[in-house]
Amino acid sequence: MCGRLNIIDDPFSQLVSRQLGITFYAKPNQDIRPSEQLQCIVASPEQDLFQFPLSWGLRTSWSSKLIINAQAETVSIKPTFQQAFALHRVVIPCSGWYEWSQGTSCAENKTKCSFYAADNSPLYMAAIGYPESKRVITLTTAPTQKYLRYYHRMPAVLAADSVSDWLNCNAREAEALLKNGLIRNAWTCRPA
Repeated sequence: MCGRLNIIDDPFSQLVSRQLGITFYAKPNQDIRPSEQLQCIVASPEQDLFQFPLSWGLRTSWSSKLIINAQAETVSIKPTFQQAFALHRVVIPCSGWYEWSQGTSCAENKTKCSFYAADNSPLYMAAIGYPESKRVITLTTAPTQKYLRYYHRMPAVLAADSVSDWLNCNAREAEALLKNGLIRNAWTCRPA
């Protein structure tokens, strides 16, 4: 699943601000890696949206690896993710992400591919946050047939008009959004 994100300069921040009705700014970075800081969107108890920085990835006592994503299909029931899913859903606005297409014979044949919205609008990745440690992990879902050639999972991407719902609904409604409310083909791909 996308191990790198990119944030390009304005009008990206302006578009996020306009679409979500908030003031948003993200420093341009076309190669954000796990453990680096992401500008996320969260909701206050009053259901107001605001920007909040979180570092990408979670360290646990049971894994030596940084956990950067969780499966949308099981995030609500896995002990590591259950509370964050119920109480701390997050959105990560991004310009796109990267995957590496699988070569025919060996790792040297992998090609870095950039995924982005065909109209260059912001993409909103569903995520869960850990505010006490200032961490975030992205959610992934089963891939479309088109995406399968790149990887066996793909990011869970929300429509701009679903962002507030995702951040403010209860866990059961959030599960329904993950099953029926994701954008599954709103992006295009090119070699990076």
